[in-house]
Amino acid sequence: MAPGESTEELARRVERENLSVTRQRESLLEQETLAPFRVGSVPYLNAVPLTRGLEDEIVFAPPALLAEKLRRNELDAALVSVTEALLHDLYEVLDGVAVASLGEVKSVFLAHRAPLETLTEIFCDTASLTSVNLLKVLLAERGLHPKFSPLDSYAQAGSHEAVLLIGDRAIDFLRAPHTHEIWDLGAAWFELTQLPFVYAVWALRRGLESRELRRQLREAKVFGLDTLDAIISSRTEFDLDFRKDYLGWHIHYHLGADEKRGLQKFIGLLRKHGLGPVYEPRFV
Repeated sequence: MAPGESTEELARRVERENLSVTRQRESLLEQETLAPFRVGSVPYLNAVPLTRGLEDEIVFAPPALLAEKLRRNELDAALVSVTEALLHDLYEVLDGVAVASLGEVKSVFLAHRAPLETLTEIFCDTASLTSVNLLKVLLAERGLHPKFSPLDSYAQAGSHEAVLLIGDRAIDFLRAPHTHEIWDLGAAWFELTQLPFVYAVWALRRGLESRELRRQLREAKVFGLDTLDAIISSRTEFDLDFRKDYLGWHIHYHLGADEKRGLQKFIGLLRKHGLGPVYEPRFV
């Protein structure tokens, strides 16, 4: 503390210095380019910390569309539903980075009016890949095998007896008046396995010389987590308290030993219930 500096003045000075450092780091990232790599990510709040400083060079699209673009060679890398990497032997997975939860996730759930055991048809968000397979696994473990149909319109979600929703649209539904019970799939997975669930990973087309891209994506994650408080305070989705809870507690961005154990458990259950073929992820 400088001579004569009050605690309040010190706090303001530290805040200014931190802001200056953040702007410098953001400027350095922005001066870099992802070119020649074509990179995509999802347009959801939970992915924001993973593209910090790279936003202007990212193609944003729902998970299912990103997967299609990767398969059509329109992208070199994308933050995709983990089942895209597990069900197609085409990719390498960036180690250490994921969108995951340990328990309740808030943005991946089945909204249902009737008891789970009586459901005959579930309408599914067409943007989803992993969530549909996760729901199939969770229900199959209970001996339940309802019909899965595409959800034609988000506006019609509330009219269905059972609907699977993901991402920001799921949060909108959750926070609006509704008559459904909510079965949070992150919580259901943790109850079943006591393990984290990995929803999304960076998938890179196999055969790509991606060392530089991997470095940039890891640096963006580090920067995003270092400045998570700034992200939470500056974003406009939902309200501040929700953003704090969601990004600071429900979602995490690590892909470590526990997350890999969760992935292996998911792989085993996909195979058990005939949702394959399923390939082992190749981490780089």
